[in-house]
Amino acid sequence: MPTLRQSYHNALTSLSARTGTPLPSLVLSFAVLHELTAIIPLAGIFFASRQLGLGERVVGQFIHNDEVRNEPSWLNDHMGQWFDEGERWAERVGRRYGIFGFSKGQPPVSAVDDNQPRRVSSVIAGDAANAIFAYGMVKALLPVRVGLSLYLSPSFSRCVVEPIRLRVSRLFRKN
Repeated sequence: MPTLRQSYHNALTSLSARTGTPLPSLVLSFAVLHELTAIIPLAGIFFASRQLGLGERVVGQFIHNDEVRNEPSWLNDHMGQWFDEGERWAERVGRRYGIFGFSKGQPPVSAVDDNQPRRVSSVIAGDAANAIFAYGMVKALLPVRVGLSLYLSPSFSRCVVEPIRLRVSRLFRKN
């Protein structure tokens, strides 16, 4: 009976043979596409929610409305977790680069424990709210992002990764 590692290796090897791309190139393509499908929607959702004023309304409604937040559902549980992670992310990035309304290098509100959820303020406003909203939406899009990355990996590998790999290998090849 094949082990889990062997079964994954066999499946990936057959996928590589079927698509005509080397396995390492296929894995690298998936990793690059997975990151691109996070960064591009994050920026797009951030700027769209900034333009529409959506971040403040959604995050504010979710954080301050106990009826919405405490209603038992899978989405509410995960959105609460994603918004808390998004708040920590927005605070960390904001303080590091001086964006989202934070001063660059500004010390954290409380340096107790980075894993404990904390509120930057009781009202999350402006770019911080838009960043939190964008982060939560990108997390919610994870199944779509994974599917899209899997679907596009073979063609991305053939059109982008393999030509780059061949050019780099030619540089180091002896004549």
